[in-house]
Amino acid sequence: MKSTVRTKINGRLYEEEVEPRILLSHVLRETIGLTGTHIGCVIGECGACTIVLDGKLVKSCLLFAPQANGREILTVEGLSQNGALHPVQEAFVQQYGLQCGYCTPGMVLAAYYLLSKNPNPTEEQIRVGLGGNLCMCTGYMQIIAAVKDAANRMKR
Repeated sequence: MKSTVRTKINGRLYEEEVEPRILLSHVLRETIGLTGTHIGCVIGECGACTIVLDGKLVKSCLLFAPQANGREILTVEGLSQNGALHPVQEAFVQQYGLQCGYCTPGMVLAAYYLLSKNPNPTEEQIRVGLGGNLCMCTGYMQIIAAVKDAANRMKR
């Protein structure tokens, strides 16, 4: 028996009929078409599926889609406005904070969330803030530089 899920995603209202056992990450990608939410480990370890749910950073692979009913979601697609990248996205590009790009949406949202709570983090705070997101390509130095750059861009 399907469940109706009504949610606001990136400022837009959605209503979907979904199987109760389907993961939120799958609905975001496959049903709604927001492919920036990547699916990696499906056990909450890699962070590729990271989203902001009701103002909190969460792994969408750890939630069933019906758990999002009546809630508000921000995905990486929701950061850019009117075709312009968000300062965090700009900083990731400028600082080469990505290589294969698989972890990038989750890293960008984790950085965005961190900077929304702490606009001037230390390097250690950045490392802790990104701790739930794994990258196999960059060695993290460019990602840390991107978060520092984003913090400066957001002060302007």
